[in-house]
Amino acid sequence: MRTPRQAARILVIAPDAAVFLFRYDDEEIGLHWTTPGGGLNEGETPEQAARRELLEETGWTDLDPGPLLFTWAYDYCREGVPVRQSEHVFVARAPRRDPIGDLTAAHAEDGILRWRWWPLAELPTCPERVLPPQLPDLVTAVLRTAPQVPEPIELGYVPLL
Repeated sequence: MRTPRQAARILVIAPDAAVFLFRYDDEEIGLHWTTPGGGLNEGETPEQAARRELLEETGWTDLDPGPLLFTWAYDYCREGVPVRQSEHVFVARAPRRDPIGDLTAAHAEDGILRWRWWPLAELPTCPERVLPPQLPDLVTAVLRTAPQVPEPIELGYVPLL
């Protein structure tokens, strides 16, 4: 049995179509790259959680969650506990920049190994897993419909193993 967990993330896209991702190592799914974000606190909306998590993980105070791009669910282990995480993923546009401040302790606590701006063309050839696996196509859809964002997409449960 997996523990259900609600989470929110922000897909940050730069003007040159690069996306900001964090690298994690999970005992169940292994090394992977995904967007900034994390679990909802009690009483938080997905938008509030996405904003808070982005601030905690990057130090950026000037980005708000834009439109909802997609929702999805997947399984992984969180602190040794099997979890089924359901996520709301929002879109934000920002120039390429480094995280602000000393985030070493916050990254260590969250299991973030490093960060990187990934050019869209490199995502499909990443030697490690990119989550969700559909991320390159989702970014392409955002870029194709700019300045609008496509209607939110429900990916459902995506098995990673």
